[in-house]
Amino acid sequence: MTTVGLLRPEGHPEDDYRRIETLLGGEIRVDPVAYAGPGADMELLAAGAERLRLAAADAVVWATAGASFAEGFEGARARARSLARAAGLPASSTAIGFAHAVASVGAARVALATSYPPELAGAVVRFLEDAGVEVVGEARAPRGMPLPELVRAADDPRAEAVLVPDTSVPVVADVPGVEEAAGKPVLTGTLVTVWEGLRLAEHHGAWADGLGALFVRRGPRDVWEPGM
Repeated sequence: MTTVGLLRPEGHPEDDYRRIETLLGGEIRVDPVAYAGPGADMELLAAGAERLRLAAADAVVWATAGASFAEGFEGARARARSLARAAGLPASSTAIGFAHAVASVGAARVALATSYPPELAGAVVRFLEDAGVEVVGEARAPRGMPLPELVRAADDPRAEAVLVPDTSVPVVADVPGVEEAAGKPVLTGTLVTVWEGLRLAEHHGAWADGLGALFVRRGPRDVWEPGM
C-alpha cells in the first residue's frame, strides 16, 4: 500500500481525492490533512506533515495551487525542502507537480485556465516560465464555471496541454470527456497533486482509465496522444 499524504487547506473538498483513490484501486491511499490559517504558515504545515508521517504516509504534497505558485519557482523548491525536513519524508507541492506533470505528458507549450485574480494568475505564468514551460493561451473565469467551458475558453491551437490548477473545485469526473473534446491532456490541480505524491513515493505505473492523460498506461518513453 502506497499512501500519499496531502496538506489540504481547510474548506477544500475531498471529493476529487476520494474519486482518484477509488479509481486507482486498493494499492493506493490518499490521506488529506486539513489545516487552517494563512496558506503558507510553515508551523501549521510542519504540524500537518508530522501527522502524515505518523499516519505512515510515503510522501507529502502541499495541496494548494495558488499559494504554492505564488512563492515562485525557487521559493516553491525551498518550501518543499523545508517540508521534507519537517516530515522526514519526500515532499513537494501542487505547483512543482505541474512542472513535472507537463513534462510527463510531453508538453512544452500550455494554455492556462484559472479563476484566480490577475496578480495570482500572473504568478502562475511566471512560475511555469521559470520551470521551462511556455504559456501560449490563458483564460480567467468565475469560480464554478464547468470544466468543458473553462478549457474551451483557455485553449489555443499551439498549446500541447491545458492546465487547470485550482484544487478547491472538484472537476476530475469531467477530465476524460474534456480531454477527448480538446484532443490534448487536461491537467487539473487535484490530479496533479496526487500524481506528484505517487512520483515522490516512487510508485511507478499507477494508472486508471477514468483519470485522463496523467494516469494512462504507457511505457516510460511514451507521451500521451488523443485516444490512448
